[in-house]
Amino acid sequence: MYVILKIAVSAIIIGIVTEVARKLPSYGGIIAALPLVSLLSIIWLHVQGEKTATLSRFALGVLWGFPATAIMLLIIYFALQRSLHLYISISLGILGWLVFLLVQQLVVKYIRFFFIH
Repeated sequence: MYVILKIAVSAIIIGIVTEVARKLPSYGGIIAALPLVSLLSIIWLHVQGEKTATLSRFALGVLWGFPATAIMLLIIYFALQRSLHLYISISLGILGWLVFLLVQQLVVKYIRFFFIH
């Protein structure tokens, strides 16, 4: 029953955002850029009894994913501006997201190695 409640509340929020975006695309984008999924996830994890340390690590993980998500959205934006098909644009965005995450991870490892040794 609890899982159904989480799905229903989350779906309602997504539905509201997409309806706003249909009528006012810029405002819909601004609302979608709110960390709704992150906040909902933190709330659901808390309600399920997860410890503060878990919530903290989750928030840090979201923060680490933010730059890659920004890159993904930029790629999708520019691809759509060049009239590429939606699914191609999304695929390129996801590929850029993955590449950025890998590069980010390598840079962090290099920096740790360089400054620790």
